[in-house]
Amino acid sequence: MLDRPTPQHVPLVDQHSRPVSLAALRGKVVVLAPFLSLCQDECPLVTGAFISLQRDLRAAGQAQRVVFVEATVDPARDTVTRLAAYQREFGADWDLWTGTPANIAAFWKPFGVEYQIVPEDQPPHLDWLTNTPLTYDVDHTDGYVLIGTDGRERFVDATAPNLGGRLDHKLTSLLNDGGVHNLEHPQQPNWTVADALASISWALGTDVPASGS
Repeated sequence: MLDRPTPQHVPLVDQHSRPVSLAALRGKVVVLAPFLSLCQDECPLVTGAFISLQRDLRAAGQAQRVVFVEATVDPARDTVTRLAAYQREFGADWDLWTGTPANIAAFWKPFGVEYQIVPEDQPPHLDWLTNTPLTYDVDHTDGYVLIGTDGRERFVDATAPNLGGRLDHKLTSLLNDGGVHNLEHPQQPNWTVADALASISWALGTDVPASGS
């Protein structure tokens, strides 16, 4: 649990080319995660967890109070067009943010999120959008951040999600062998959808029950 400032005014854009910033989300609880659309390990699991969390919040009548955001750590490849395609293809029905490399770095630095380009595994995975071999991967900090209605960082869990081996087949198709292993055999420590829902409930000040699905 934390209480520290966030990069409120770093200008980014969403998957519809609209300008976005954390400042524009004041008054909402923000669930924020680092991601890249070509991730082969944790990010598809986070997308799957966000889908479940969003469903539970809707069932509890709390969806309007919470905003989900996945912001890229791969600005060179995560263009607006690619992010829009990711939303359509994989059901990420929330904000997907990108920007210039400098602005992405400025955005993530206050959160302590680190990322770096690393060699692609061999044989390379195929790009789900272009069907061409990938040329690199991006290692990055795991987890998610909760930002309170006042715009301050309130909670962070810097571990990978545990979905109990359950993930939509389209999202599963993005995983490499290591990603499949982590889906089926999550390493400790980790967080579950129920864990994340408990932290969101804390930020909202009201209990949101988990559906268990």
